Amino acid sequence: IMNKVEIHNLTNLPKKSNTNLVEIPLSKPSITDKEIKYINDALKDGWADKKNYYVKKFEENLARKIGVRFAVATSSCTGALHLGLAALGLKEGDEVIVPETSWIASVSPIKHLGAKPIFVDICEDSWCINPKLIEKVINAKTRAIIPVHLYGNVCELGELKAISKRHSIPIIEDAAEGLGSYYSGRHVGSFGLFSVFSFHGSKTITTGEGGALLTNNEALYEKVKILNEHGRSSKSNKQYWPEELGYKFKISNLQAALGCAQIERCEEIIGRKREILGFYKDYFSQYSSISFNPEPEGTVNGAWMPTAVFSKESGISARSMIKDLGANNIDARSFFWPLSSLNFFEAVEENIISRDIQKRAINLPSFFDITREDLIRVCSIIESRLKNVNK
Repeated sequence: IMNKVEIHNLTNLPKKSNTNLVEIPLSKPSITDKEIKYINDALKDGWADKKNYYVKKFEENLARKIGVRFAVATSSCTGALHLGLAALGLKEGDEVIVPETSWIASVSPIKHLGAKPIFVDICEDSWCINPKLIEKVINAKTRAIIPVHLYGNVCELGELKAISKRHSIPIIEDAAEGLGSYYSGRHVGSFGLFSVFSFHGSKTITTGEGGALLTNNEALYEKVKILNEHGRSSKSNKQYWPEELGYKFKISNLQAALGCAQIERCEEIIGRKREILGFYKDYFSQYSSISFNPEPEGTVNGAWMPTAVFSKESGISARSMIKDLGANNIDARSFFWPLSSLNFFEAVEENIISRDIQKRAINLPSFFDITREDLIRVCSIIESRLKNVNK
């Protein structure tokens, strides 16, 4: 686990002399000779009897990193969640409790399987699902609770596990954004019946596109593997005989080779992400009108996406700040929209925290190779607005 003091040290970030307004992207992966070497090896020799070599290695290393027994690498995190919910037998008429604030991928598999997402508001401090509101919507149709570790922030897993135990409803951790985040000394993604992670190109480590399902439940693991093979079982005595209608969310050996190199470097990459979040926090520590990703006692924030929330009193909107940054060739993006505000869901107007924060929160650049000058350029534009607020 990262030492919390390290989050404030950015002296090792590279500097650059070019002060022109070159583009500062929101995110991009860190690719070194290690990644290129592994991919080249998979490309030249990762076929026939070695066609799954890097896939198996990636799954083993990932399971070890998170602290669980089993991992299934997939073509996306969305696919991993779909497989897990299908393995649970989720069907029409079932309900799954989800946070109001997340990306659509947290709920689309629920809808595709015919079930109904039940949207619960988030906590104002963590931006994660509010455990105190969950029991109000539990009923006989509830099949699962899916907390999302938003932007690297850590859900209140102690309370969630207690609710799960009281009602015999499984916790499924959406840890797509949670690599490097810990709760009470354990990596997120090791607390639920299963968890899912993302390795999209924007994530802390990447396979280009990809994801994974992780679990300690062997029966679920075996079921997921069969479903991900179009319903074929490796134990069948018939070749190419699907026992049931399954899916194909498999990852390629080439992608897994990239993932193997990235996971070997993950502590280095997570450390840099935490340094960058620390820089933002330190730079704006004197301003009460802006706050960033929290890190409560007993947790470690993997800092996937540094997120600035402007106070209501500041009058600064996310839209105007993104426009200001964009005018300076800096990429920033808005906080996730409340899911029930989307046209294909019924609006849950009482989820007021989700609806409010979205209007005044933005994600800031945090890619591995970002320079100190880049960060100062981002911060100075934001600071100019904050100074006007404090006049």
